[in-house]
This record gives sequence, structure tokens and C-alpha cells, in this order.
Amino acid sequence: MQTVRSRAAGRLREDRGGIAVYTAITTVALLAIIGLAIDGGGKLRATERADAVAMEAARAAGQAIDPAAAITGTGIRVDPAAAQAAAQAYLARTGTEGSASLSADGTQLTVTVHGTYPTVFLSIAGIGSMDVTGHASARLLHGVTQPQ
Repeated sequence: MQTVRSRAAGRLREDRGGIAVYTAITTVALLAIIGLAIDGGGKLRATERADAVAMEAARAAGQAIDPAAAITGTGIRVDPAAAQAAAQAYLARTGTEGSASLSADGTQLTVTVHGTYPTVFLSIAGIGSMDVTGHASARLLHGVTQPQ
């Protein structure tokens, strides 16, 4: 009878530490998933902010009307050069890296914003930051008139 007990006790001793290995592997996997969720969400928020800054810069560009035509009442037109300068000025005021470019015909302004998101958990894996980019465009209307 004692041999049965010592065999059972021997089998129990063989399993010692088995749960610790499982717990360690599971903990590392869960921390990796949490880290990806936090850093992925952070990158999404940074991208949304870049898009918002680009949209506001494009909005500022769309408000750069030609003052000479507006004052004389001949029409409300957007000055393409002033629109591009207004977008660049908005980006400079916000401290954001980006560019504003006009289409070849001068009717559309495209704003592109570049930034980085400093990672929290992925820095452990050697990924210190992720690049983010925001885009927006504004159609610059020329010669807006009232319906007849």
C-alpha cells in the first residue's frame, strides 16, 4: 500500500511548477495584447488629430478670399496664393509639420500633415514611435454667384 502512495506522490511532484510556466506564458501574451491595444489606439488618436489639423488648415485656406474683388462687389473669389499661405500659416501656428499644395489649375488645395506617435508598450520590442499622416483638401471656388 505504501508503494502506491509513493508512486502517487512521485507523480504529483513531477507536475510541480507546471502551472507557473502556463501562468508566465499567458501573462506575457496578455500583456502583449494589452500593449498592442493601447499603442494601436494611441496611433489612431494621433492620426485623427493629424486629420483634424489638416482639415482646419484647409478650412483656413478656403477663407482666403480676394479682398479687391470682395470689396468692389464684383465677386467672391479665393486667392490661391493667399489660400496656400493661410494653410501654411495655420500649420506653423499649431506647431505641426506639413505641407499645402495647389492643384495645377489652382482650384484645389491639399494639406498633408506628418507626425509621430511615441509608443508606450511597443518600445519594449524596439518600436519607439510610429509615423502618422493626416490629409485634407479644400476646393477653392472661383466666381461664386447667386442663383437667378
